[in-house]
Amino acid sequence: MKTYAEIVEGYKKRQRDTLVDTIATGLTYMDEVAVETGLLEETGLMTELTESLTGALPFVIIAATEGSKVILGKKPGATGVKDGAFRMLKTGAAMGVGATVAGAAGFWAALPVTMGVRALFDTYRSKALTGMRIKSRTDRLHELKLQLERRKNGEPEPQVTALPPDAIAVAGEA
Repeated sequence: MKTYAEIVEGYKKRQRDTLVDTIATGLTYMDEVAVETGLLEETGLMTELTESLTGALPFVIIAATEGSKVILGKKPGATGVKDGAFRMLKTGAAMGVGATVAGAAGFWAALPVTMGVRALFDTYRSKALTGMRIKSRTDRLHELKLQLERRKNGEPEPQVTALPPDAIAVAGEA
């Protein structure tokens, strides 16, 4: 079981990823900022190129960071894929809502909305995971209470059958 310090460190790293994703998502509007400030003209190849690059930038950053964590052994591959998929889903939804707001109210309004959508995803996931943890711990406490009551009443412990050795080897490979 993780110590309190290890859990806190894990959350700090997660907050770093959230900050990087939020900045990258905000950078998707850099082409509009550049056109608005006069750095780029509305027509031409450079505008098309920056739109393509800034639109894909958050997803490239997410793939690179999650991939590097898997390669460096900081995360198992399955966890890296799940985390990367969630981060990309969150970013895509934020960019979609931001694009809608940008079309209706301008890109300056889209920036806070985009970041707000990302924050809502994080809040929802955190609360959902907290609920799952509380439920599993509550279930475990109920099982412990039943076990203590059985011991107190002198009832025999339920027999747990052991798995055959080959089943354990197969389960360990999955």
